Amino acid sequence: MENVPLVSVITINYNQSAVTAQLLESLNNLTYKNKEVFVIDNGSPTDNPDWLQDDFPWISLVKTGKNLGFAGGNNIGISKSKGDYLLFINNDTEVPPGFLEPLVEFMEKEKKAGMVSPKIKFHWDPTLIQYAGFTRMTNYTVRNKAIGYKSKDTGLYDSISETYSVHGAAMIVKREVVEKIGPMPDLYFLYYEEHDWAQMAKRAGYKLFYNPDSFILHKESVSTGKESPLKTYYLNRGRLIYTLRNTYGCKMLISIAFQFLVSLPKNSLLFLTKRDFPNLRAYWKAYLWILYNYKQVLMKKQQS
Repeated sequence: MENVPLVSVITINYNQSAVTAQLLESLNNLTYKNKEVFVIDNGSPTDNPDWLQDDFPWISLVKTGKNLGFAGGNNIGISKSKGDYLLFINNDTEVPPGFLEPLVEFMEKEKKAGMVSPKIKFHWDPTLIQYAGFTRMTNYTVRNKAIGYKSKDTGLYDSISETYSVHGAAMIVKREVVEKIGPMPDLYFLYYEEHDWAQMAKRAGYKLFYNPDSFILHKESVSTGKESPLKTYYLNRGRLIYTLRNTYGCKMLISIAFQFLVSLPKNSLLFLTKRDFPNLRAYWKAYLWILYNYKQVLMKKQQS
């Protein structure tokens, strides 16, 4: 292929070098050749990733020395990259050889497209869809749903369409978007950062799309939704940050009131009933964090 745009592929590794290697093997088989690949190691504490550079000499392994989170690690990749397009992809995915061409061709043709995610299917059962676009985020609970989740891939979700948000497991972003709105908001660390970034792109005049002409296989299982204190903390903290940064006026006040006066007591009671004290502590820690840091979050909202 000649005269095709350079695509910078960025993936985060954290203590999962063997899993990352499987992604790299699939990337090595891509028919789209004008690409550069960055593996950002987020300070893996017990898994030395150096062998990835030896086994895949065409990648750039960047070691941050500490865990910068999803946004922080990807932002390091952005700072190193030179591509016209940036593909952010989870390390626990695999891609077919013709994965990139449909995404790049669509972005080249659709000038208003700022961010695009492909169809995402489960690796353990490629007949099942994980993502075919996102519904709108609800005003009160600040939750959305993946369209087509756990549906059979029968062709029902095979039309390109605008979507409320892109999926962090795989999203391609135009360089000009990053130059206009800045890198991923890194105050999240985990969860909701791609949704926030997507809303920033929309406010800047870009459109978000779901493109099923391309797909990936994601190794995340339906069982990974089980609660852990880390997930409970960052998911709920992220939801509160997103609320402050992306809702306004009465809607913001109603949403915050709902989360503190309805969600907080309801979920606290559920954790207490199950005697799940680690998740209860993590849950309260998230709400306390926003109480202590809401001014900082709102200040950054004015800057975004």
